[in-house]
Amino acid sequence: MEIKRFNSKDSDFDSHLEKLLAFENAQDDAVELTVSKILADIKQRKDAALIEYTNRFDRLSAVSGKDFELTQDHLQQSLTVLPSNQRTALEQAAERVHSYHEKQLMHSWQYIDSEGTLLGQKITPLDRVGLYVPGGKASYPSSVLMNAIPAKVAGVKELIMVVPTPNGERNHMVLAAAAISRVDRVFTIGGAQAIGALTYGTETVPAVDKIVGPGNAYVAAAKRRVFGIVGIDMVAGPSEILVICDGRTDPDWIAMDLFSQAEHDELAQSILLSPDADFLDQVMHSLNRLLTTMPRRDVIRTSLENRGALIQVHDLDEACAIANRIAPEHLELSIEQPENWIDKIRHAGAIFMGRHTCEALGDYCAGPNHVLPTSRTARFSSPLGVYDFQKRSSLIQVSQQGAAKLGEIASVLAMGEGLQAHALSAEYRYKNQ
Repeated sequence: MEIKRFNSKDSDFDSHLEKLLAFENAQDDAVELTVSKILADIKQRKDAALIEYTNRFDRLSAVSGKDFELTQDHLQQSLTVLPSNQRTALEQAAERVHSYHEKQLMHSWQYIDSEGTLLGQKITPLDRVGLYVPGGKASYPSSVLMNAIPAKVAGVKELIMVVPTPNGERNHMVLAAAAISRVDRVFTIGGAQAIGALTYGTETVPAVDKIVGPGNAYVAAAKRRVFGIVGIDMVAGPSEILVICDGRTDPDWIAMDLFSQAEHDELAQSILLSPDADFLDQVMHSLNRLLTTMPRRDVIRTSLENRGALIQVHDLDEACAIANRIAPEHLELSIEQPENWIDKIRHAGAIFMGRHTCEALGDYCAGPNHVLPTSRTARFSSPLGVYDFQKRSSLIQVSQQGAAKLGEIASVLAMGEGLQAHALSAEYRYKNQ
């Protein structure tokens, strides 16, 4: 396997790094056209269109929109038939995710200023949220936990999950995760048609206020198109990991951490930064030796050869500076006393501290959310959390004394902007007292 090798001292390092990071989530015109037609059709014909598309794409024979809904008994049955180790793992992961996200809850607050004016903020959960979960071969019960639990902690009144079931095949772990996460309703639909149903509502599927969860190119295109009618979490790019290592971690560990993202798909990105050239050689040896043992070796090889890199840096300070330029989805600090370096990291979706903290633990059960900003959006975005399912409303109750002081200020500013009605609206409150 040939993986790119760079040195930060090289004169052309900046251009190499820029080329390595370049990724444009180009929109496929054919996908966009198909999605726009499906969304328009769902909006107009509702259940009739939903049934038609779902039967066609998932090879089903539904005759009514109600055929797509699973009852709570279905979910509980999936939970019951799970092997005990899988059920225990799901329940333990759910407990940890719930405990972590409880600490993110925002609360309403208010205060009264010196003029007796009440000011504050009211926190309200969203009424209804849609959760998209991939089906078929790509079945991710962990996605159910990570998206549903924060919504429930936030107090969302109704959580609607959609999951395609190609050829009628249901994934028991996904449905069991829905039961554990207290999802309210589940529909066996997917693709752009499911996004359309959640956005516009049909006779069977209720319209939601926000849609979260991963999906294929059609789902991503549909989410982009409906944003503004409903909220969305994000349109995620390929998975990413950046490892900073001082050269004293087992190279096999680091190689497998790089594999853990590369196995997602051919566009995933895995990068290692280290000041130790000999260690980079050791990791390269581990990569080649361990690759043959991986079931998804072809995907891993393509990912690492096209978008991976081993980069020698001058020191850990420079490694942190480069990490901030990359702004990775996942950042591992596989170094001694990682807590001493946290303040140097400004841009990362999630930071994994210490040699024993592999990124995979964050994917499943550590507690923090695994829905993270990709494609350098960690510069301005945050992980999915409870705050994504709560709204803030400002509270203002002006006293008579406050109306005089604030009214005069507002009047001056409004007249400066040429908005006389604004000025007079404020002046009426204190000139007529």
